[in-house]
Amino acid sequence: MKKLASIVSMILITILPNALMAHPGHGSHDDSGYTITHYLFEPMHAVVTISCIVFALAVMLYTRKKERSK
Repeated sequence: MKKLASIVSMILITILPNALMAHPGHGSHDDSGYTITHYLFEPMHAVVTISCIVFALAVMLYTRKKERSK
């Protein structure tokens, strides 16, 4: 199960940067493009970011539950 969790984590790490750079306006080095608040509060980013975090937590909790049940 650890191998599955590792694979899922690596896939999310690989996909997340591409998903977060999904709208025009990135690449300009003003204050709004590359700040953490932009990624957390911009709706286009927030949905993807929160979904990935929830999915990663669910996988982590599932794997821990499986390990404890052995």
